[in-house]
Amino acid sequence: MKRRNFLKNSSLAAASVAFMPSANVFANSFASNVKIGIIGVGLRGQGHLDLLLRRKDVDVVAICDISDYMLNSAKEDITKSGKKMPAIYTGDNYAWKRMLEKEKLDGVVIATPWEWHKPMIVGSLEAGVKYVGSEVCIGLSLQDHWDVVKAAERYSAQVMMLENVCYRRDVMAVLNMVRQGLFGELIHLQGGYQHDLRDVKFNNGNNPANSPVEFGAKAFSEASWRTEHSVQRNGDLYPTHGIGPVANYININRGNRFVNLCSFSSKARGLHNHVVKKGGENHPNAKVNFRLGDVVTTNIQCANGETILLQHDTNLPRPYSLGFRVQGTEGLWMDVNKSIYIQDKSPKSHQWEPAKEWLDKYDHPLWARWSKETEGAGHGGMDFFVIHAFIESIKNSKPTPLDVYDAATWSAITPLSEQSIALGNETIAFPDFTGGEWMYRKPVFALNDSY
Repeated sequence: MKRRNFLKNSSLAAASVAFMPSANVFANSFASNVKIGIIGVGLRGQGHLDLLLRRKDVDVVAICDISDYMLNSAKEDITKSGKKMPAIYTGDNYAWKRMLEKEKLDGVVIATPWEWHKPMIVGSLEAGVKYVGSEVCIGLSLQDHWDVVKAAERYSAQVMMLENVCYRRDVMAVLNMVRQGLFGELIHLQGGYQHDLRDVKFNNGNNPANSPVEFGAKAFSEASWRTEHSVQRNGDLYPTHGIGPVANYININRGNRFVNLCSFSSKARGLHNHVVKKGGENHPNAKVNFRLGDVVTTNIQCANGETILLQHDTNLPRPYSLGFRVQGTEGLWMDVNKSIYIQDKSPKSHQWEPAKEWLDKYDHPLWARWSKETEGAGHGGMDFFVIHAFIESIKNSKPTPLDVYDAATWSAITPLSEQSIALGNETIAFPDFTGGEWMYRKPVFALNDSY
Protein backbone atom coordinates (compact mmCIF):
# COMPACT_ATOMS: atom_id res chain seq x y z
CA MET A 1 0.00 0.00 0.00
CA LYS A 2 1.34 3.41 -0.92
CA ARG A 3 2.33 5.64 1.96
CA ARG A 4 -0.39 8.26 1.49
CA ASN A 5 -3.09 5.59 1.25
CA PHE A 6 -1.79 3.87 4.38
CA LEU A 7 -2.03 7.13 6.32
CA LYS A 8 -5.41 8.03 4.86
CA ASN A 9 -6.98 4.64 5.50
CA SER A 10 -5.58 4.45 9.04
CA SER A 11 -6.98 7.88 9.87
CA LEU A 12 -10.42 7.14 8.39
CA ALA A 13 -10.69 3.82 10.18
CA ALA A 14 -9.65 5.33 13.49
CA ALA A 15 -12.10 8.18 13.08
CA SER A 16 -14.93 5.75 12.37
CA VAL A 17 -14.22 3.86 15.60
CA ALA A 18 -14.37 7.08 17.59
CA PHE A 19 -18.04 7.53 16.75
CA MET A 20 -19.24 3.92 16.79
CA PRO A 21 -21.62 2.90 19.58
CA SER A 22 -19.99 0.68 22.16
CA ALA A 23 -22.06 -2.35 21.13
CA ASN A 24 -20.48 -2.22 17.69
CA VAL A 25 -17.01 -1.48 19.03
CA PHE A 26 -17.07 -4.72 21.00
CA ALA A 27 -18.35 -6.76 18.06
CA ASN A 28 -15.46 -9.21 17.86
CA SER A 29 -14.47 -9.85 14.26
CA PHE A 30 -12.42 -12.81 15.51
CA ALA A 31 -13.95 -16.29 15.39
CA SER A 32 -11.75 -17.28 18.32
CA ASN A 33 -9.57 -15.64 20.94
CA VAL A 34 -6.78 -13.26 19.99
CA LYS A 35 -3.51 -15.20 19.77
CA ILE A 36 -0.63 -13.32 21.36
CA GLY A 37 3.10 -14.02 21.55
CA ILE A 38 5.34 -12.24 24.05
CA ILE A 39 9.02 -11.60 23.38
CA GLY A 40 10.65 -10.86 26.73
CA VAL A 41 9.07 -12.04 29.98
CA GLY A 42 11.33 -10.19 32.40
CA LEU A 43 9.80 -8.00 35.07
CA ARG A 44 8.09 -5.68 32.57
CA GLY A 45 7.02 -8.49 30.28
CA GLN A 46 5.48 -10.37 33.22
CA GLY A 47 3.35 -7.31 33.94
CA HIS A 48 1.94 -7.51 30.42
CA LEU A 49 1.59 -11.28 30.72
CA ASP A 50 -0.50 -10.91 33.88
CA LEU A 51 -2.94 -8.54 32.17
CA LEU A 52 -3.21 -10.75 29.09
CA LEU A 53 -3.88 -13.83 31.23
CA ARG A 54 -6.78 -12.02 32.93
CA ARG A 55 -8.60 -11.58 29.63
CA LYS A 56 -11.09 -14.18 28.41
CA ASP A 57 -10.65 -13.00 24.82
CA VAL A 58 -6.88 -13.65 24.66
CA ASP A 59 -4.77 -16.77 24.39
CA VAL A 60 -1.07 -16.33 25.11
CA VAL A 61 0.18 -19.03 22.75
CA ALA A 62 3.95 -18.41 22.91
CA ILE A 63 6.51 -16.72 25.14
CA CYS A 64 10.20 -16.15 24.51
CA ASP A 65 13.10 -15.22 26.76
CA ILE A 66 16.77 -16.17 27.18
CA SER A 67 16.58 -16.19 31.00
CA ASP A 68 15.53 -19.46 32.65
CA TYR A 69 14.85 -17.53 35.86
CA MET A 70 12.37 -15.19 34.14
CA LEU A 71 10.79 -18.00 32.12
CA ASN A 72 10.22 -20.06 35.26
CA SER A 73 8.65 -17.07 36.99
CA ALA A 74 6.38 -16.49 33.99
CA LYS A 75 5.40 -20.18 33.86
CA GLU A 76 4.41 -20.05 37.53
CA ASP A 77 2.07 -17.14 36.78
CA ILE A 78 0.55 -18.99 33.84
CA THR A 79 -0.02 -22.12 35.92
CA LYS A 80 -1.71 -20.07 38.66
CA SER A 81 -4.00 -18.46 36.07
CA GLY A 82 -5.35 -21.83 34.99
CA LYS A 83 -4.62 -21.01 31.35
CA LYS A 84 -2.95 -23.42 28.94
CA MET A 85 0.86 -23.31 29.01
CA PRO A 86 2.13 -21.55 25.87
CA ALA A 87 4.95 -22.76 23.68
CA ILE A 88 8.30 -21.74 25.17
CA TYR A 89 11.11 -20.38 23.00
CA THR A 90 14.57 -19.94 24.46
CA GLY A 91 18.19 -21.01 24.10
CA ASP A 92 19.79 -18.08 22.30
CA ASN A 93 19.31 -14.42 21.37
CA TYR A 94 17.40 -15.32 18.21
CA ALA A 95 14.86 -17.74 19.64
CA TRP A 96 12.23 -15.05 18.93
CA LYS A 97 12.76 -15.61 15.20
CA ARG A 98 11.87 -19.28 15.58
CA MET A 99 8.74 -18.24 17.47
CA LEU A 100 7.68 -15.96 14.64
CA GLU A 101 8.36 -18.66 12.05
CA LYS A 102 6.40 -21.39 13.82
CA GLU A 103 3.48 -19.59 15.45
CA LYS A 104 0.47 -18.00 13.80
CA LEU A 105 0.04 -14.85 15.87
CA ASP A 106 -2.52 -12.06 15.78
CA GLY A 107 -0.26 -9.82 17.82
CA VAL A 108 3.17 -9.64 19.42
CA VAL A 109 4.14 -7.84 22.62
CA ILE A 110 7.83 -6.88 22.90
CA ALA A 111 9.38 -6.19 26.32
CA THR A 112 13.11 -6.64 25.81
CA PRO A 113 16.23 -4.44 26.12
CA TRP A 114 16.04 -1.31 23.95
CA GLU A 115 18.55 -2.40 21.33
CA TRP A 116 16.33 -5.32 20.35
CA HIS A 117 13.11 -3.39 19.79
CA LYS A 118 13.68 -2.31 16.20
CA PRO A 119 14.82 -5.70 14.84
CA MET A 120 12.03 -7.48 16.71
CA ILE A 121 9.35 -5.04 15.48
CA VAL A 122 10.51 -5.27 11.89
CA GLY A 123 11.02 -9.04 12.18
CA SER A 124 7.46 -9.47 13.46
CA LEU A 125 6.05 -7.44 10.57
CA GLU A 126 8.12 -9.38 8.05
CA ALA A 127 6.74 -12.62 9.55
CA GLY A 128 3.19 -11.45 8.81
CA VAL A 129 2.13 -10.18 12.24
CA LYS A 130 -0.26 -7.26 11.74
CA TYR A 131 -0.22 -5.84 15.28
CA VAL A 132 2.94 -5.22 17.29
CA GLY A 133 2.98 -3.62 20.74
CA SER A 134 6.46 -2.56 21.81
CA GLU A 135 7.78 -1.21 25.04
CA VAL A 136 9.60 2.10 24.70
CA CYS A 137 11.66 3.01 22.74
CA ILE A 138 11.26 1.67 19.18
CA GLY A 139 14.87 2.21 18.12
CA LEU A 140 18.25 3.65 19.00
CA SER A 141 19.32 5.53 15.88
CA LEU A 142 17.20 7.89 13.81
CA GLN A 143 17.44 5.39 10.95
CA ASP A 144 15.93 2.73 13.22
CA HIS A 145 12.83 4.88 13.54
CA TRP A 146 12.51 5.37 9.80
CA ASP A 147 12.97 1.62 9.30
CA VAL A 148 10.07 0.86 11.65
CA VAL A 149 7.79 3.43 9.99
CA LYS A 150 8.60 2.15 6.49
CA ALA A 151 8.06 -1.46 7.57
CA ALA A 152 4.65 -0.66 9.08
CA GLU A 153 3.65 1.07 5.86
CA ARG A 154 5.06 -1.69 3.65
CA TYR A 155 3.10 -4.41 5.44
CA SER A 156 0.01 -2.30 6.23
CA ALA A 157 0.52 -3.18 9.88
CA GLN A 158 -0.02 -1.44 13.21
CA VAL A 159 2.87 -0.67 15.58
CA MET A 160 1.79 0.66 18.97
CA MET A 161 4.32 1.83 21.51
CA LEU A 162 3.03 0.72 24.91
CA GLU A 163 3.40 4.15 26.52
CA ASN A 164 1.26 3.75 29.60
CA VAL A 165 1.54 7.28 31.05
CA CYS A 166 -0.78 8.53 28.31
CA TYR A 167 -3.44 6.65 30.30
CA ARG A 168 -2.55 7.94 33.77
CA ARG A 169 -5.74 9.06 35.47
CA ASP A 170 -4.77 12.67 36.19
CA VAL A 171 -3.15 12.98 32.75
CA MET A 172 -6.37 11.88 31.08
CA ALA A 173 -8.52 14.15 33.24
CA VAL A 174 -6.35 17.07 32.12
CA LEU A 175 -6.73 15.89 28.51
CA ASN A 176 -10.48 16.06 29.05
CA MET A 177 -10.11 19.61 30.40
CA VAL A 178 -7.89 20.63 27.49
CA ARG A 179 -10.44 19.38 24.98
CA GLN A 180 -13.20 21.27 26.78
CA GLY A 181 -11.19 24.49 26.64
CA LEU A 182 -10.62 24.99 30.38
CA PHE A 183 -7.01 26.12 29.84
CA GLY A 184 -7.79 28.21 26.77
CA GLU A 185 -5.29 28.05 23.93
CA LEU A 186 -2.25 26.02 24.99
CA ILE A 187 1.05 27.92 25.00
CA HIS A 188 3.70 25.97 26.92
CA LEU A 189 4.02 22.40 28.17
CA GLN A 190 6.50 20.47 30.26
CA GLY A 191 7.15 16.87 31.14
CA GLY A 192 9.97 14.42 31.61
CA TYR A 193 11.36 11.40 33.31
CA GLN A 194 12.56 12.44 36.75
CA HIS A 195 13.16 9.21 38.62
CA ASP A 196 16.09 8.11 40.78
CA LEU A 197 17.20 4.93 39.00
CA ARG A 198 20.52 4.37 40.74
CA ASP A 199 19.32 1.18 42.41
CA VAL A 200 17.91 0.01 39.07
CA LYS A 201 21.12 0.72 37.17
CA PHE A 202 23.16 -1.11 39.84
CA ASN A 203 21.49 -4.32 41.00
CA ASN A 204 23.11 -7.60 42.02
CA GLY A 205 19.82 -9.42 42.44
CA ASN A 206 20.58 -9.95 46.15
CA ASN A 207 23.45 -12.20 45.18
CA PRO A 208 26.00 -11.82 48.02
CA ALA A 209 28.76 -12.99 45.68
CA ASN A 210 28.36 -9.83 43.62
CA SER A 211 28.95 -6.21 44.55
CA PRO A 212 25.89 -3.97 45.18
CA VAL A 213 27.11 -1.66 42.42
CA GLU A 214 27.37 -4.20 39.61
CA PHE A 215 26.02 -3.67 36.13
CA GLY A 216 26.40 -5.69 32.97
CA ALA A 217 26.95 -9.46 32.94
CA LYS A 218 27.02 -9.86 36.74
CA ALA A 219 23.92 -7.77 37.36
CA PHE A 220 20.20 -8.50 37.59
CA SER A 221 17.30 -7.43 35.39
CA GLU A 222 17.65 -3.94 33.84
CA ALA A 223 21.10 -3.39 35.35
CA SER A 224 22.38 -6.12 33.05
CA TRP A 225 21.76 -3.93 29.97
CA ARG A 226 20.27 -0.51 30.75
CA THR A 227 23.26 0.96 32.60
CA GLU A 228 25.52 0.49 29.58
CA HIS A 229 23.48 3.16 27.79
CA SER A 230 24.49 5.59 30.55
CA VAL A 231 28.12 4.72 29.86
CA GLN A 232 28.00 5.11 26.10
CA ARG A 233 25.34 7.74 25.41
CA ASN A 234 24.43 11.31 26.38
CA GLY A 235 20.93 12.52 25.66
CA ASP A 236 17.31 12.16 26.75
CA LEU A 237 17.32 8.37 26.88
CA TYR A 238 13.71 7.98 28.01
CA PRO A 239 11.50 10.79 26.68
CA THR A 240 8.18 9.07 26.05
CA HIS A 241 6.65 9.18 29.56
CA GLY A 242 6.80 12.96 29.37
CA ILE A 243 6.23 13.62 25.69
CA GLY A 244 3.40 11.15 25.06
CA PRO A 245 0.75 12.94 27.15
CA VAL A 246 2.02 16.35 26.01
CA ALA A 247 1.78 15.29 22.36
CA ASN A 248 -1.83 14.25 22.87
CA TYR A 249 -2.66 17.60 24.49
CA ILE A 250 -1.52 19.55 21.42
CA ASN A 251 -2.43 17.05 18.67
CA ILE A 252 1.06 16.20 17.45
CA ASN A 253 0.93 14.39 14.08
CA ARG A 254 -2.74 15.39 13.86
CA GLY A 255 -2.84 19.06 12.99
CA ASN A 256 0.45 19.93 14.68
CA ARG A 257 4.04 18.69 14.65
CA PHE A 258 7.43 19.12 16.29
CA VAL A 259 9.54 21.50 14.19
CA ASN A 260 12.93 21.53 15.89
CA LEU A 261 14.75 20.50 19.04
CA CYS A 262 17.67 21.70 21.14
CA SER A 263 19.18 19.76 24.06
CA PHE A 264 21.60 20.48 26.90
CA SER A 265 23.35 18.10 29.26
CA SER A 266 24.73 18.78 32.72
CA LYS A 267 27.93 17.22 34.00
CA ALA A 268 27.82 13.58 35.09
CA ARG A 269 28.43 12.92 38.79
CA GLY A 270 25.53 10.90 40.20
CA LEU A 271 26.39 7.36 39.07
CA HIS A 272 30.08 7.69 39.94
CA ASN A 273 29.25 9.03 43.41
CA HIS A 274 26.81 6.17 43.93
CA VAL A 275 29.47 3.59 43.07
CA VAL A 276 32.00 5.19 45.44
CA LYS A 277 29.48 5.50 48.26
CA LYS A 278 28.31 1.87 48.08
CA GLY A 279 31.31 0.10 46.60
CA GLY A 280 34.30 2.22 47.60
CA GLU A 281 36.83 4.27 45.66
CA ASN A 282 38.72 1.14 44.59
CA HIS A 283 35.74 -0.61 43.06
CA PRO A 284 36.35 -1.28 39.32
CA ASN A 285 33.16 0.56 38.40
CA ALA A 286 34.48 3.69 40.11
CA LYS A 287 36.82 4.02 37.11
CA VAL A 288 33.95 3.92 34.58
CA ASN A 289 33.33 7.16 32.71
CA PHE A 290 29.56 7.63 32.58
CA ARG A 291 28.74 9.87 29.63
CA LEU A 292 25.08 10.49 30.46
CA GLY A 293 24.63 13.90 32.05
CA ASP A 294 22.74 13.84 35.33
CA VAL A 295 20.11 16.26 34.01
CA VAL A 296 19.36 16.49 30.29
CA THR A 297 17.09 19.34 29.20
CA THR A 298 15.39 19.44 25.79
CA ASN A 299 13.42 22.30 24.24
CA ILE A 300 11.02 21.65 21.36
CA GLN A 301 9.27 24.14 19.09
CA CYS A 302 5.92 23.16 17.54
CA ALA A 303 4.37 24.13 14.22
CA ASN A 304 1.39 25.78 15.95
CA GLY A 305 3.64 27.91 18.17
CA GLU A 306 3.71 25.94 21.43
CA THR A 307 6.96 25.31 23.26
CA ILE A 308 7.84 22.17 25.21
CA LEU A 309 10.45 21.56 27.89
CA LEU A 310 11.50 17.99 28.66
CA GLN A 311 13.87 16.82 31.38
CA HIS A 312 15.63 13.50 31.88
CA ASP A 313 16.91 13.14 35.45
CA THR A 314 17.68 9.59 36.63
CA ASN A 315 21.11 9.68 38.31
CA LEU A 316 20.59 11.92 41.35
CA PRO A 317 18.64 11.56 44.62
CA ARG A 318 15.10 12.84 44.10
CA PRO A 319 11.45 11.84 44.57
CA TYR A 320 9.70 10.50 41.48
CA SER A 321 7.95 13.04 39.25
CA LEU A 322 7.20 13.40 35.56
CA GLY A 323 7.07 17.17 35.96
CA PHE A 324 3.97 17.87 33.89
CA ARG A 325 2.92 21.44 33.25
CA VAL A 326 0.07 22.39 30.93
CA GLN A 327 -0.23 26.14 30.49
CA GLY A 328 -2.65 28.09 28.34
CA THR A 329 -4.23 31.48 27.98
CA GLU A 330 -6.77 30.71 30.74
CA GLY A 331 -4.69 28.86 33.33
CA LEU A 332 -2.37 25.96 34.09
CA TRP A 333 -1.95 22.60 35.81
CA MET A 334 1.23 21.29 37.40
CA ASP A 335 1.59 17.76 38.74
CA VAL A 336 4.61 18.42 40.98
CA ASN A 337 2.56 20.47 43.45
CA LYS A 338 -0.71 18.78 42.41
CA SER A 339 -2.18 22.21 41.86
CA ILE A 340 -4.17 24.11 39.31
CA TYR A 341 -5.13 27.68 38.54
CA ILE A 342 -7.97 28.66 36.18
CA GLN A 343 -8.46 32.36 35.55
CA ASP A 344 -11.80 33.69 36.84
CA LYS A 345 -12.73 30.21 38.10
CA SER A 346 -10.19 29.48 40.84
CA PRO A 347 -11.33 30.79 44.27
CA LYS A 348 -8.54 33.31 44.72
CA SER A 349 -6.70 35.36 42.14
CA HIS A 350 -2.99 34.56 41.72
CA GLN A 351 -3.19 31.60 44.13
CA TRP A 352 -2.92 27.87 43.49
CA GLU A 353 -5.75 25.57 44.46
CA PRO A 354 -5.54 21.77 44.91
CA ALA A 355 -6.16 20.04 41.59
CA LYS A 356 -8.10 17.09 42.99
CA GLU A 357 -11.56 18.60 42.77
CA TRP A 358 -11.01 19.58 39.16
CA LEU A 359 -9.51 16.20 38.25
CA ASP A 360 -12.43 14.38 39.87
CA LYS A 361 -14.96 16.57 38.07
CA TYR A 362 -13.31 16.04 34.68
CA ASP A 363 -12.36 12.39 35.20
CA HIS A 364 -11.96 10.96 31.72
CA PRO A 365 -14.86 8.76 30.54
CA LEU A 366 -12.51 5.82 29.95
CA TRP A 367 -11.45 5.84 33.60
CA ALA A 368 -15.02 6.28 34.75
CA ARG A 369 -16.00 3.25 32.69
CA TRP A 370 -13.09 0.90 33.38
CA SER A 371 -11.90 1.83 36.88
CA LYS A 372 -12.98 -1.53 38.33
CA GLU A 373 -11.05 -3.45 35.68
CA THR A 374 -7.89 -1.46 36.44
CA GLU A 375 -7.70 -2.79 40.00
CA GLY A 376 -4.45 -4.67 40.48
CA ALA A 377 -3.03 -3.54 37.13
CA GLY A 378 0.47 -2.09 37.20
CA HIS A 379 1.40 1.58 37.58
CA GLY A 380 -1.79 2.57 39.34
CA GLY A 381 -4.04 0.89 36.80
CA MET A 382 -2.82 2.61 33.66
CA ASP A 383 -1.18 -0.59 32.37
CA PHE A 384 -4.69 -2.00 31.93
CA PHE A 385 -5.57 0.64 29.37
CA VAL A 386 -2.53 0.24 27.15
CA ILE A 387 -3.00 -3.54 26.85
CA HIS A 388 -6.79 -3.13 26.56
CA ALA A 389 -6.42 -0.67 23.67
CA PHE A 390 -3.95 -2.96 21.91
CA ILE A 391 -6.18 -6.05 22.18
CA GLU A 392 -9.41 -4.25 21.28
CA SER A 393 -7.73 -2.80 18.19
CA ILE A 394 -6.79 -6.33 17.10
CA LYS A 395 -10.25 -7.71 17.82
CA ASN A 396 -11.92 -5.01 15.75
CA SER A 397 -9.26 -4.85 13.00
CA LYS A 398 -8.82 -1.14 13.67
CA PRO A 399 -5.77 1.13 13.94
CA THR A 400 -4.26 1.38 17.40
CA PRO A 401 -4.99 4.71 19.16
CA LEU A 402 -1.25 5.35 19.45
CA ASP A 403 0.23 4.50 16.07
CA VAL A 404 3.62 4.03 14.45
CA TYR A 405 3.96 7.76 13.70
CA ASP A 406 3.41 8.58 17.37
CA ALA A 407 5.92 5.90 18.36
CA ALA A 408 8.58 7.17 15.95
CA THR A 409 8.05 10.85 16.78
CA TRP A 410 8.22 10.44 20.55
CA SER A 411 11.05 7.92 20.54
CA ALA A 412 13.17 9.85 18.02
CA ILE A 413 13.72 12.55 20.63
CA THR A 414 16.50 10.34 22.01
CA PRO A 415 18.83 10.23 18.98
CA LEU A 416 17.98 13.84 18.10
CA SER A 417 18.89 15.02 21.61
CA GLU A 418 22.14 13.05 21.42
CA GLN A 419 22.94 14.75 18.13
CA SER A 420 22.13 18.21 19.48
CA ILE A 421 24.36 17.74 22.54
CA ALA A 422 27.20 16.30 20.48
CA LEU A 423 27.07 19.34 18.19
CA GLY A 424 27.37 21.82 21.06
CA ASN A 425 23.63 22.24 21.72
CA GLU A 426 22.80 22.91 18.11
CA THR A 427 19.16 23.22 17.13
CA ILE A 428 18.15 20.16 15.09
CA ALA A 429 15.30 19.99 12.58
CA PHE A 430 12.70 17.41 13.62
CA PRO A 431 11.84 14.84 10.92
CA ASP A 432 8.24 14.52 9.79
CA PHE A 433 7.52 10.80 9.84
CA THR A 434 4.05 11.40 8.36
CA GLY A 435 5.41 12.96 5.16
CA GLY A 436 3.20 16.03 5.48
CA GLU A 437 0.03 14.13 6.37
CA TRP A 438 0.06 15.61 9.90
CA MET A 439 -1.80 18.57 8.40
CA TYR A 440 -4.80 16.39 7.51
CA ARG A 441 -4.92 13.68 10.15
CA LYS A 442 -7.47 14.06 12.97
CA PRO A 443 -7.04 13.36 16.70
CA VAL A 444 -8.15 9.89 17.76
CA PHE A 445 -6.55 9.13 21.14
CA ALA A 446 -9.13 8.44 23.89
CA LEU A 447 -12.03 9.60 21.71
CA ASN A 448 -13.41 6.09 21.48
CA ASP A 449 -15.91 5.43 24.26
CA SER A 450 -14.46 1.97 24.86
CA TYR A 451 -10.67 2.10 24.31
